[in-house]
Amino acid sequence: MSDPRGFLSVDPQKPMPRPVHQRTKDYDELYQPMPPEGVRAQATRCMDCGIPFCHTGCPLGNLIPDWNDLVHRNRWEEALQALHDTNNFPEFTGKTCPAPCESACVLALSGAAVTIKTIECAIVDKGWEMGWIVPHPPTRETGKSVAVVGSGPAGMAAAQQLRRAGHAVTVYERDDRPGGLMTYGIPDFKMAKDYVDKRVAQMEGEGVKFVVRADVGRTIDPNDLVADHDAVLLTVGATKPRDLDVPGRDLKGIVMAMPYLTQQNRRVAGLEVGDEPILATGKNVIIIGGGDTAADCLGTCHRQGAKSVLQLDYNPRPPEYHNPATPWPLWPKILRISPAHEEGGKRDWQIKSSAFVGDDQGRVKELHAVRVKQYFDEAGERQFQEMTGSELVFPCELVLLAIGFSGPEAGLAQSLGLAMTESGTIASDRRYATSRRGVFAAGDCRRGQSIVVWAIAEGREAARHIDEFLTGRPSRLAGRDTSPLIVDLPLVSRA
Repeated sequence: MSDPRGFLSVDPQKPMPRPVHQRTKDYDELYQPMPPEGVRAQATRCMDCGIPFCHTGCPLGNLIPDWNDLVHRNRWEEALQALHDTNNFPEFTGKTCPAPCESACVLALSGAAVTIKTIECAIVDKGWEMGWIVPHPPTRETGKSVAVVGSGPAGMAAAQQLRRAGHAVTVYERDDRPGGLMTYGIPDFKMAKDYVDKRVAQMEGEGVKFVVRADVGRTIDPNDLVADHDAVLLTVGATKPRDLDVPGRDLKGIVMAMPYLTQQNRRVAGLEVGDEPILATGKNVIIIGGGDTAADCLGTCHRQGAKSVLQLDYNPRPPEYHNPATPWPLWPKILRISPAHEEGGKRDWQIKSSAFVGDDQGRVKELHAVRVKQYFDEAGERQFQEMTGSELVFPCELVLLAIGFSGPEAGLAQSLGLAMTESGTIASDRRYATSRRGVFAAGDCRRGQSIVVWAIAEGREAARHIDEFLTGRPSRLAGRDTSPLIVDLPLVSRA
């Protein structure tokens, strides 16, 4: 324990974001790095609890008190090793994760939690600066090969773990660059893409092969991958977006959030965006949805110079500080204000979209909506009732739908004859095995839409079970055994 009274003597502090008037003019990262001495001071606030609830809050089981203590003692390289013991890509989580570990921190019971994300980012940034992050190729080859379909955080984590175990690994990515969500979903102002490039280079140095523009299920027959490899892991995400079934939905100017974000990431990278650019410049924009994707759209709209931005949520406005429905150490359902909200725009809650109205050219010009009231029926199920006389009309020239994702896109699972769950995800057992022998699934395509830290955790755990499947003995790969917490998913239908 670094300092038994650190949590009393050191005030909580996080990195400062760049001024709004400056950062909305570019796509550079929001936060300015904290000086090392400031990070070391923050690490002293960790109480090294007898029961470290931050471990349970983190799906990866990160050894948070361990590397907090090492940072305070100025043993940065050892802290990096402790961080990498459970997390392949700390910069991915440090910059994009909502930090359920901080919500589970004991200090969060009475005030501000330990600034875990800040310390995590500082450790990995120090590692890149000092040249400590290098390829770690395997010391022996097993002669087994694995195909990983999808190069998002789950696929990358699994591929790195499997390669370090000595298996030949090929990652197939349908886009023109590896990284999946990290490359074409997360805006550059949240995480610079050179972090993805550096990790891909590290993995290539370890012997992982990346094949881009490889659309498995369309241009590549997945059955060929099954025949050519000893195991196949599907980490294709939950990319099928939820839609709005209201009159006028087919008007021009109503688009899904992900194509909008992807286009802007391609612009920043200097790549082509296609014949139909989606831009908020000079427009009244409505964002429908209240999650992280909606906030990413909001920040992008500011940088594109939108005339106005209104974010609408179907749900009631959450409480600001404490929600009795999610007591500590659970992830609290409270009002969250992202840097994008600090930059401008308006938010409104309990709004149900009724219809879109267009102009003579078939472009959207208005959203008609009504306020709703939440209640619970006799069975305890949540319901919504429209409020009489609460009709609303919002002007808009661009509408971005950010209301979540329902599961993986159809086609791949069907081609492989895989069983699916009722919710539309790929069914698998506790060992991440699907209904077809030798085919595994991990990440959002298996568990449904989730966060980056869960994707990495699933990728690592899937790799552990695949290694055991290939070698016929308990895996040497480190992982967090989540099997007691995971219920077998019923194999109820086929895609």
